[in-house]
Amino acid sequence: MSAANALMEFGMVPLLRVAWVAATLPILVALVPVRSIGFFRRLLVGFAARGKTLQSSTKLTVPQRFFLHFYVIAVLLTTSLVLSTWFYAYKKMTPLASEPLQFSTIASHLTGGSHMLSIHKSTTFPMKRRFEVWKIVLVLLMMEAQALRRLYETLYVFNYGPSARMHVLGYLAGLFFYTAAPLSVGSTCAVDAINYVGSQIVEFIVNGRSRMPDVEFFHWEPLKPLFYLGWCQWFGAALFVWGSIHQLRCHAILGSLREQRGADEYIIPNGDWFEYVSCPHYLGEIVIYAGILLASGGFDPTVWLLFFFVVSNLVFAAAETHRWYHQKFESYPPSRKAIIPWIY
Repeated sequence: MSAANALMEFGMVPLLRVAWVAATLPILVALVPVRSIGFFRRLLVGFAARGKTLQSSTKLTVPQRFFLHFYVIAVLLTTSLVLSTWFYAYKKMTPLASEPLQFSTIASHLTGGSHMLSIHKSTTFPMKRRFEVWKIVLVLLMMEAQALRRLYETLYVFNYGPSARMHVLGYLAGLFFYTAAPLSVGSTCAVDAINYVGSQIVEFIVNGRSRMPDVEFFHWEPLKPLFYLGWCQWFGAALFVWGSIHQLRCHAILGSLREQRGADEYIIPNGDWFEYVSCPHYLGEIVIYAGILLASGGFDPTVWLLFFFVVSNLVFAAAETHRWYHQKFESYPPSRKAIIPWIY
């Protein structure tokens, strides 16, 4: 067993799975409607509260604008994973299916130009493994799009006031999530990809530029393997886009309310999925991660555990927000559910 495989087997993957289980179980316990665990539920609500649901007497809080830290970390980490995994996939995991070689590649080989990047593609990996790695490239690109959009929204859509705060444990949970989520979706090849990129960097340092193979990309060739992925990946990507569009719209509605109201005034949001649920931005997030789960193929337990955490966490938070709306507004629309239209 290689060092990379040993690390995957005994290191990162089990650690991520244990972390997701440990993060999800307290939420599931708190969701059980049993009076005897009321104290535990209130404790968890206090830790998760932020903004309007945060009690003014709560100590150990940080400004809610620190959400920016989550997305900066996510963008930096996901970008690193995307670049390393994509490079690894392009160098070692092509061609896919009956994908033909480019004419320029064949001509280069016949004329002795065998140092081109495309000539060094490996055919030693099983086709199933190649598809697995390219699926991860697609899923990481989806995570990158999500992180970049949330970073944009934090900077230009939301206008957090000085009184908007969140519990420090909620802040730490956010840092954990946006570190562990990209690692989870790329966990089955992240170590191999990073080790491969590291070996290429070491080779470059040792041998120098003049003795390294020429790196040439032929137009859209690095993107071509993505088009050989299956319907499951593209349906997942479509689901991801659908959820992203609605979450962006709902965040824009919430952002506009912050511009309309005073410091301590709240307005009932309306429009888009707000007509059906109190927390449509949470519903959009669930749809987004359902798309990521589907695009990943649905066979990786680590991605399933990530998805279960997202669902349980957002359902729990939506229930508290829904309860707050009903307590705050006597005229709150009775037909609205918390997060799942017509159901919950």
